[in-house]
Amino acid sequence: MQGKVLKLFITSDDEIKKRESVESIELDAEGVLLDKFYGKNLQRSVLLTSQESYAMAHNENIEIDYGSLGENILLDINPYSLDCGARLFIGDTEFEITQSCTLCKGLSTLNSKLPKLLKNDRGVFAKVISGKGTIKIGDKVKF
Repeated sequence: MQGKVLKLFITSDDEIKKRESVESIELDAEGVLLDKFYGKNLQRSVLLTSQESYAMAHNENIEIDYGSLGENILLDINPYSLDCGARLFIGDTEFEITQSCTLCKGLSTLNSKLPKLLKNDRGVFAKVISGKGTIKIGDKVKF
């Protein structure tokens, strides 16, 4: 299966621009450099989300901006069916799926229906396997 990267995000400590859309991200074994979660939990280093999650919300008349689900990488294909331990490649970077994304209180602040709607479709966490790399918008994704 193959797809591409649609958007990239970094979460900062800056309260004014908490989620920042960027053209590329740098990664190493501890996650996304410059992201506030860098090095905090290697099993949850990178959050991958599909545009399908946003389409599901839109179909329920819930309008949220890309990045609202907390993702680092927004894909045009759905990685949610991948099992823990599955490998995928984005650009030159290899990832291992570590777990499904758990739901958080932040989703209900966006809309009270989101936690139930996206229970199994919010995203997947992955860790970087191949060491250091750069991912850009438009990079290919291979499962």
